Amino acid sequence: MSNYVPISRDKRADMLAEVGLTLDQLYAHIPEELKVKREQLKVMADKPLDEMSLRNYFAEAAALNKTVEDYDSYLGGGYYDHYVPSAVHHLISRQEFLTSYTPYQQEISQGTLQATFEWQTYICRLTGMDVSNSSMYDGATATAEAALMAFRDKRKAEKIWLSAGLNPQYLETVATYLDAQGLAYEIGDLDEHGQSHTAFPEGKDYAAFVVQSPNFYGVVEDLDQLVAAAHSQAALSIAVCDPLSLGLLKSPGESGCDIVVGEAQPLGAGLNYGGPSLGYMTCTNALVRKMPGRICGETVDADGNKAYVLTLQAREQHIRRERATSNICTSQALLATQATIYMSLMGQEGLQEVAAQSADKARYLHDKLVATGLFTSLYDQPFFREFAVKADDSIDLHALNAALLEECILGGIVLEDNVWLLAATEKKSQQKMDHFVAVVEKLARKEA
Repeated sequence: MSNYVPISRDKRADMLAEVGLTLDQLYAHIPEELKVKREQLKVMADKPLDEMSLRNYFAEAAALNKTVEDYDSYLGGGYYDHYVPSAVHHLISRQEFLTSYTPYQQEISQGTLQATFEWQTYICRLTGMDVSNSSMYDGATATAEAALMAFRDKRKAEKIWLSAGLNPQYLETVATYLDAQGLAYEIGDLDEHGQSHTAFPEGKDYAAFVVQSPNFYGVVEDLDQLVAAAHSQAALSIAVCDPLSLGLLKSPGESGCDIVVGEAQPLGAGLNYGGPSLGYMTCTNALVRKMPGRICGETVDADGNKAYVLTLQAREQHIRRERATSNICTSQALLATQATIYMSLMGQEGLQEVAAQSADKARYLHDKLVATGLFTSLYDQPFFREFAVKADDSIDLHALNAALLEECILGGIVLEDNVWLLAATEKKSQQKMDHFVAVVEKLARKEA
């Protein structure tokens, strides 16, 4: 792809005139305070720059961006800083993968279909479920689609129950999807242990119960109780699971969950400045015809050779629109392939090791922070990779995060009631975490 766009100013003016717009109108939705004025770009204020000078200028400006390679990060909240082997980047950069990153006609390439089939196989093995689709846009939309899927299966149901332990972004996305379709939902509070099961409602008018495990606060939920409560009321059980955690925890399939979805960014996708990311969706065989998106199957061709095809295609591209299960006509094929390469390189033992180290290091960091006397545990249940602590009333967590930034440290997410949400992955060394706790203690006591 070229960096040069061959369009003249006259041609651009003609195009804008054709659609009845001016150049300024194209950017009218951007707040004025966020727009960069030419006079602010001092290097360009006096005279235009030649191409080489302009590229150098923006390269220097881009270098001002800092990543988790430059800063010691303890941010989580749905995206996690795991190590991605260099072989993953090398393989995913091959043009046969990279140029078809979101193929609309996936069926024309056996290679792409095979990669999709391998992705589905790995995700089914991790979750213990029967069927996976070819991927979703992210964990939030996967959760929302699972909710709609439940309503398609339980047509007489009036509403769906959502745990307050879901990632807030997931809750907002589900609410947006359901509101648009005129469907009702309830949100149940967590108990004093950070668990959902004590809030499960009673009644036969629920399409599904939705629980995230580990939940937004890192607490591991009891999916056996989710399944028992949902099935006792003829509702579906939907689990939102971090796939990496399943290297350690009992799979939701073993618990009997009906639908399992989640965010697969930890499987080698990197942080990508917050996106794009990668969602997954799995279900039981009984629900496969209600599943949105693509499903890749294995078969044989006319000569008896193994071949891959898209199957059970209930997208609006293939059948009458009113009968389609969804209008999802694409997938995160590139990132799904990237996650597949990561899982194949790591293997079962590698995934278990990453999960174990993440859990152990999060526990170590939690205990060190609590030992300072400045923080207390928010919940007393087992957690995975992420945890929440309540800070002493004398600590302003926003000010603490700002001070940590000056020390090249990205602190945790500040929640209500002076709660700090922090994450640790296999990348954290004991030395780094000890340094972090020492800096936090110094700054917090100075602030107090």
